[in-house]
Amino acid sequence: MKRYLWRRIGLGALTIVATTLLVHLALYLAPGDPIGYLLNGQPATPERVAALRAQFHLDDPFFTRYVSWVSDILQGDLGFSASFNTDVSTLISSRLPTTIYLVLISFVFISVFGLTMGILAGLNKGGIDSFSMATTTILSSIPAFVGSFILINVFALQLGWFPAIGGGDGSLSSAISHMTLPAIALAFSAGAFVARTTRASIRVESASEHVVTATVRGIPRNKVVSRHIVRNALLPVISLGGLLFVGLIVSTAFVEQAFAINGIGGLLVVAARQQDFALVQAITLIMVISFVVVNLAVDILYWILDPRIRSEVA
Repeated sequence: MKRYLWRRIGLGALTIVATTLLVHLALYLAPGDPIGYLLNGQPATPERVAALRAQFHLDDPFFTRYVSWVSDILQGDLGFSASFNTDVSTLISSRLPTTIYLVLISFVFISVFGLTMGILAGLNKGGIDSFSMATTTILSSIPAFVGSFILINVFALQLGWFPAIGGGDGSLSSAISHMTLPAIALAFSAGAFVARTTRASIRVESASEHVVTATVRGIPRNKVVSRHIVRNALLPVISLGGLLFVGLIVSTAFVEQAFAINGIGGLLVVAARQQDFALVQAITLIMVISFVVVNLAVDILYWILDPRIRSEVA
């Protein structure tokens, strides 16, 4: 287990380094000059421009800027946001909980809907299967930003069941109320994908040799389904769930803007538009670390649930 775990941690560390290097390179080579945003309407005197270029290391070589940024990160300094005129850590800490609420609620919707529809469709043919496939086909074709406008018009403006904009007043009940529609908008296509994957995996496991043998031996159907079909069928779905969870963080950018939610997804869009290097790098780092941590958790869960992986590691 230790060797397996350390190998995964090493791959995760390489992923973080490689991704941050690519993002840093993209920002370094990006056209335009962020000085215009840094001046923020102030006179562009040569002295002021020179001071800003020195403060934000805009004239330093690529690796010098990267090493300096990594060194600051290791000391707990995420940098200074020129476009928002505040520390990046303060800005992110005020918005990160909102995005976490949104992602968690959306992931619950995806899991409940996707697994329920997928298991029912996989175990039953006929009307249930046809209804499931038709529903997931429709939902998978709805992008998050289109779903956002549909939900706002129907459930917020016309029916008045949920708030149309904002992230709530900070309480849990208010957060859930404000995040329900954005979370559903995020869950449309992802939930349909989980349902289809679960259905296909259930069908494969139902036709496997050990399931047929268990059925012939007279083992009750409910035990065959729970112990031999569903448990094994969920292994690829768990891996998919880890990728979807991280993908939700990226997808929040569209939904947060549609619902006027102050999260880090919409913040990343603004930061990239204004060439706010420090803010873009910090948010990207958070997303990459989230990706690595979630995938590490999935790998550990795989090791626990699948004896074949334990035998390979041993």
